[in-house]
Amino acid sequence: MTMSALEALLANPRIWRGPTTTAAPGTNHRPTGWQALDAALPRQGWPEAGLVEVLSAVDGLGELSLVLPVLAALSAEERPILVVAPPYRPYAPAWRRAGIRLTQLHVIQTAAQDALWAMEQALRAGCCGAVLGWPGAVDDRALRRLQVAADGGHTLGFVFRPLAAAGAPSPAPLRLCVEATPTGTAVRILKCRGSHPPAHGIPFGRTAH
Repeated sequence: MTMSALEALLANPRIWRGPTTTAAPGTNHRPTGWQALDAALPRQGWPEAGLVEVLSAVDGLGELSLVLPVLAALSAEERPILVVAPPYRPYAPAWRRAGIRLTQLHVIQTAAQDALWAMEQALRAGCCGAVLGWPGAVDDRALRRLQVAADGGHTLGFVFRPLAAAGAPSPAPLRLCVEATPTGTAVRILKCRGSHPPAHGIPFGRTAH
């Protein structure tokens, strides 16, 4: 998908657009698909809208597997899933096996400097069930724009960043770190608005391929 295709998607009157003013962001939740993670989050799942930051030391530790269950649920509701500037070409059979309807999956291959703009526009428009992006090097002001756009468009956004960004400030209400363990893969909650996250990692499943 090109940038012009994104603009066409956002302008299509047949696309469902979420409310931008009537719903208070963060009041609802969606199960993550991982029981132990749900139990550790204050609303027992992902926020219905808002920005989630996912950090990992290297690609492929399981950061994508972490979000696949909620993407499958959203696609089953015929809510579009937008993937912006992924580091690798999405492998359609794997996404299908995860339960995602490929008719609802849209991928924008663009340079990192354009990924931020694409994510912001899609989040603000409210026409997607979820927006995933790899915007490269971003600062807290850029993340603030994404958070405001996600809240305004009542959309769930996932931004994937390297683990080195863990020490930098972030306005994201939820920050997670995916890490390898001797027994598999775990997610550690670095920041969670409304609760004190557990210090230990939470096992959640197999590493994504």
